[in-house]
Amino acid sequence: STYEKLVAKLLPPYRTGESVETVTAKNYDKFDAQLMKVLTERAENGDGDSKAVMQALAMEQAARMMAATEKLKTILGMGDPMRMEGAIVKMCRNDEVDETLLLLLEANAVQAEQAGAIGAAELMRKLKNRADAEKDKNASSKEIKLLRQLLREDNPEKRQEILTDAFTPKESLIVPGTAENAARAVDGEAPEDEKPMPEVPPPDFINCCKAVMLNFGNVSDGKQDLSGKVKIIASEAEVVATRIYGQGMSSREQQDRAWKDSTRSIFDLETLEIEAERMGVTAPWANADAGDEILPGFDADGKMSIGGT
Repeated sequence: STYEKLVAKLLPPYRTGESVETVTAKNYDKFDAQLMKVLTERAENGDGDSKAVMQALAMEQAARMMAATEKLKTILGMGDPMRMEGAIVKMCRNDEVDETLLLLLEANAVQAEQAGAIGAAELMRKLKNRADAEKDKNASSKEIKLLRQLLREDNPEKRQEILTDAFTPKESLIVPGTAENAARAVDGEAPEDEKPMPEVPPPDFINCCKAVMLNFGNVSDGKQDLSGKVKIIASEAEVVATRIYGQGMSSREQQDRAWKDSTRSIFDLETLEIEAERMGVTAPWANADAGDEILPGFDADGKMSIGGT
């Protein structure tokens, strides 16, 4: 099963240079509630290796939360909202924004709303949205960028609009500088190699969805597993593609698409950046015993301590 393979990957023997800490950190985003249950049962039955993995996971969680809290303090310390956004953009470009930081921003927004500080809540959501958008820009493939965007959209109609825009062929604004193509452009014809093409070819996107389901289908956010969400999106994509292309793009049309992006692996978790679908453990802000992990700007009762109304 998927979990047996994951457990085997997490437990020794390890390769040269690897340890329980490095292997746990590398596979951090694959830990969900079910995997934790499997490891807990093994540990309770006397498996020391499984217990060591769980201890390494707790240490990794603490380290990530501490790092994210410091980053959030830096962002909020900029004072001016525009400067805060600038700090987020810089962190995204340096690959310093992870899901833990995004979750802290979301938690700040929720606590601000509960405290009645609507302005602060709106600011936090604006910062999180900016971080999401910047991470999309840095995604290594158009397919992954599109899937990230769709996973964040709960409204089916809006997802359909996003898919329609991505799948609809668009004219290229740049004409290769050959005499033949210049003549074609004057006559209102598209260059032979620059026929209208979609931003994301439907077959490429469907294949991307299949890869995500194959590799991360067991991951859940507590309400629905990632596989279920991606299946819905893939079905919606097929409907939109059929409406635009009829039976869809042929292999030849895929091969002739305008861009010549180099092939990238869509099995790389860091490329996918769909960490938000993990949530298999209790977040510190949901823990009544969190103590020192109170979010910046709020007291132990969840009230705004500064800048509130």
